[in-house]
Amino acid sequence: MRVMLALLAAAVLLGLSTPIHAQFGPGGPPAVGVVTVQKRPVTETSEFVGRIQATDKVDLVARVTAFLQERLFTEGAEVEQGDLLFRLERGPFEADLEAKQAAVAQIQALLRNATITLNRAQSLLNTPAGQRSTVDDALANQANYAAQLLAAQAQVRASQINLNYTEIRAPVSGKISRSTLSVGNVVTPSSGPLASIVSQDPMYVLFPISVRTALDLRNRYSDKGGVAAVIIRLKLPDGTMYGQIGRLDYVDPSVAANTDTFTLRARIPNPLRPGARPGEPGNRELSDGEFVTVTLEGVQPVLALAIPRSAVLSDQQGSYVYVVDAEKRAQQRRVQLGQSTPDTAVVLAGLQAGETVVADGIQRVRPGIEVNPAPISPPPAVPSAAAPSAPTPAARN
Repeated sequence: MRVMLALLAAAVLLGLSTPIHAQFGPGGPPAVGVVTVQKRPVTETSEFVGRIQATDKVDLVARVTAFLQERLFTEGAEVEQGDLLFRLERGPFEADLEAKQAAVAQIQALLRNATITLNRAQSLLNTPAGQRSTVDDALANQANYAAQLLAAQAQVRASQINLNYTEIRAPVSGKISRSTLSVGNVVTPSSGPLASIVSQDPMYVLFPISVRTALDLRNRYSDKGGVAAVIIRLKLPDGTMYGQIGRLDYVDPSVAANTDTFTLRARIPNPLRPGARPGEPGNRELSDGEFVTVTLEGVQPVLALAIPRSAVLSDQQGSYVYVVDAEKRAQQRRVQLGQSTPDTAVVLAGLQAGETVVADGIQRVRPGIEVNPAPISPPPAVPSAAAPSAPTPAARN
């Protein structure tokens, strides 16, 4: 037993004295995934902060003084052009119209009698019973009644217009606001808006861009049809991309003196959401006054150096990547980026086509160390990325 215990103790001491590296052997260079820098087709875009604006916005105001008799719409619903919205008390205006029509009938009767008298006087003019003065008086009397008839007919038209004003109809299609006055109140032209209508489809989006950026866009698309080569896409406040595209239709003719910017306007559809009904709240994506991110996108892709966004790191000095040289050593390289998406980085300076950069396992890389590179499998898909645009106070970083 003593011999066996002695041998066991010797074995334990021998195992503890053996170095760890002797048991496992030395470690190799870290394995990393790499991609080759190359030019790829990307879509040029520039981003700005914009605001949605309705194409039409109308305040409904009473044009006569009367009691508000009926409200014929649901607050917040969508109305069509020509829909009857308010009805005012009609009785006094109908009575006034009938009185004016009666005055017209009376003057018409007097005019007919004056015409008969004139014709009789003219027929007797060449007889012993006729006198020139009688003809002149009859002619003047007829002209007087004719003038009175025109004035009376004008009064009828004015009364008819006032009667028509007792029905307030929608001048445009859109969503109507709440009513500011209840039925039974007396309304006048000075009562203020009874309600407002905001058009819904299409919408405008307005956004400012600096003069420098405007010149860059003009030069960039001059050989592609000018602004006709630009389409507008919107990013909603929740970060989702809006499914409709718009077109520029207006540029301010003057530069804002305090910001040195132009204001551009685009028209974009705003249809009902799938399954939504016209009267439902939130039935359309865009609302008047809403802030959105505006993307100006070229219709034709261009070739640019693009790498996966995961290959780019940043510190206080800016952005950099790790380039694998011919000796399989990782070298830090400073790069200048254009506007990038979460998946793609457009490289303006710092890299050349054909170089190899680390895109996977980058956390294991240090400047100057040897690495074990292997192509990423499958190769990462590089979608369209944003191209650079000149800095502007309204552009997003």
